[in-house]
Order: sequence, then C-alpha cells, then structure tokens
Amino acid sequence: MMDGIIVMNKPKNYTSHDIVAIVKKKLGEKVGHTGTLDPNATGVLPLLIGKGTKLSKYLVQHDKTYEVTLKLGEKTDTADPEGEVIQEKPVREECFEREKLEEVFQQFLGKQEQTPPIYSAIKVKGKKLYEYARSGQEVEVPKREIEIYAISLQEIRKREKEIVFSVHCSKGTYIRSLCEDIAEKMGTVGYMKELNRTTVGCFRMEQAISMEELENLDCKEIEKKIIPMEQFFLDRPALNLDEKKMTLFQNGVCLTARELNQEVLEDGVYRIEQNHQFIGLGIAKENKIKRDIL
Repeated sequence: MMDGIIVMNKPKNYTSHDIVAIVKKKLGEKVGHTGTLDPNATGVLPLLIGKGTKLSKYLVQHDKTYEVTLKLGEKTDTADPEGEVIQEKPVREECFEREKLEEVFQQFLGKQEQTPPIYSAIKVKGKKLYEYARSGQEVEVPKREIEIYAISLQEIRKREKEIVFSVHCSKGTYIRSLCEDIAEKMGTVGYMKELNRTTVGCFRMEQAISMEELENLDCKEIEKKIIPMEQFFLDRPALNLDEKKMTLFQNGVCLTARELNQEVLEDGVYRIEQNHQFIGLGIAKENKIKRDIL
C-alpha cells in the first residue's frame, strides 16, 4: 500500500475533486485532499494517499503563498474571470507607480477582518453563499479574521491594466476578496484574473508533479514521489512499544504512563514505533495515550 502525501501541480479547468478522482483511479488507493483550489486556479495541491487520508486534521491549518494577477478597471460578480462584468471604473496613472503600489500593499499586512466573496462555499444558515448568489437572494456575508504575513509587487503590466504580486497568508484568506480590496484602495475596481498557489505549509512547487507526469509514470515511480507520513511528525516524541503493548494499543486500549515505563506523558501527539519503525500516531491526555492513526 501507498501511505503518505503526494503534491500535485493542479492545472486550470480542473476542480480539486477532479484531481482526486484521477489520482485515485491511477493508484487504486484511497485519496483525499487538505483544501480545494478553484477550477481556474493552478498550483500546489497536496493529496493524501492511503492511510495518509487520516492526516487531514493535522494539515488543514497551513498558511499559503500565491502568485496573483490583479486586473484593474473592471469588477465581476464572481470576483474572477468566470463572472460577468458588473462595473467599470477608470484606472489612474498612479495605480501603476511602484512606490504607490507598495504603499497600498503595506496597508494589508497583519491581522484583519475580511469579507469573503458571495460566490464561495461558506455556509450561512445551512446554505452555501454561492447558492444565495445564484438564486438572487440577499444574505449577510460574515466577516472572518485572516492574516497577511507578506505581500510584494512582482510585475506591472500597464498596457493590460494588470498588477502581479505575491502574497503569503493564513488559512481562510480569499484572494478574490483581497484583489477587490486592493483595487478599492487604489481608487478603482478590479478582480483576480489569475491565481497560482506556490506553497501550502511545508509543501512547495518544487515537490509537485504535473498531470502529464502522473499519466506517464507507472505506480512504482509515483510511489517514489510520495512523502511518507512519518516525515511530518519527526519533531514529536516517540514511544517504542513491544509486541504485547502494541497489540493492546492497536485494539484501542488506553495505555498509562506507568505501563509504558514513563514518569509522565505530556499531553499531545506521539509517534508510535515498534522495533523503532514508525507504526502510527497516538494522542496523550491526562497521563494516558490512545491510538489515533495506525
């Protein structure tokens, strides 16, 4: 079995669920993901393979880095190229001055409240926001706290009225909303024309394989690309169990610190090993440990 994580470079016009289905068919394994990318976005998409699907709860809080193309002068109802243009506004010359742009970007650094786009999957009263939008219903979009760690100008395309920038942000940040907010600060309107995710936590574009590579590699070659589960828990303390204790542990029995010859078990996640080989994870609480992922 293949257990771990593979990093895909998602192309445009594929949903994250499309990629999951393709990889599942190719590998014949259970496959999941830690967060979606819009169909018109590209870039890093970590996929959980086999027992790796159980790692989801440990990997969903990652921060992310994007390369973004902001189109100025036009606003769409979806805040991206898929929607209809609902507003046009002139773009002043100063919008293409590097110093002015960098000054605007600096205003977005740090923790802040952001209003997600109406075309999003956030649920309000049990219904997704985009369902309200499609039916023409009005709904109050709840703000959420996000954090922008870094934002920097990459390129100015004056003729196309486009600005390219990179942003390092917290989980839950909507880049479409960020683009609209930046455009507003610049005295105009805009939308997110292109989005490329370059990192998700510790997962980087350099680790990613393309759809073409996936198609051309056989399963053994793909297996070499899978990052093993234990790599993400090397900083966690290890407990090496003998055969008897491992059997109890695998059967769901909570083991005490005393049974494990430990003075104390600090609350948290432990690597579980047998003969110093990684077996899975356990969670310790109140001086007892129970199985989590095996």
